[in-house]
Amino acid sequence: MKPWIRRTLIVLTGVTVLAGGLAACGHRPHHGPASPEQVAEWRGKAVERVSRKLDLDTAQRQKLDVLADKLVAQRQAMMGPAGEPREAMRALVAGEKFDRARALHLLDEKTRVLQVATPEVINALADFYDSLNPTQQAEVRGFLEKRRGWFQRG
Repeated sequence: MKPWIRRTLIVLTGVTVLAGGLAACGHRPHHGPASPEQVAEWRGKAVERVSRKLDLDTAQRQKLDVLADKLVAQRQAMMGPAGEPREAMRALVAGEKFDRARALHLLDEKTRVLQVATPEVINALADFYDSLNPTQQAEVRGFLEKRRGWFQRG
């Protein structure tokens, strides 16, 4: 095959792959960070789903609500007051040089949030898990064993 034909085919293949990738990624518009209403809706759906799957009683449901509230609070604290972590990242690369001092400051802020909020989340999770009966605990362990990765449904 002549070199110019081979180059043309390679370029056409590359353009096709690029166009396909852009089309595949372009189907979902970006809406920015989740609104408090969306977070509340997702929280409610998650609590309902867990309650239904584990057949929780009222006391267990209350402990699950506390856990969900702690998780939402930790998420909001990690997002920061602006609620837009991408803005913080854009600020790091806004100048000619990467703002290392600001990056380390952001890391310190997030680490502080984790150090303060995580023990509360762990305690809420422990209270919830300890309130489950052995059958419910086995269901939780079974669910965790079935999970293969972050994005796969068990």
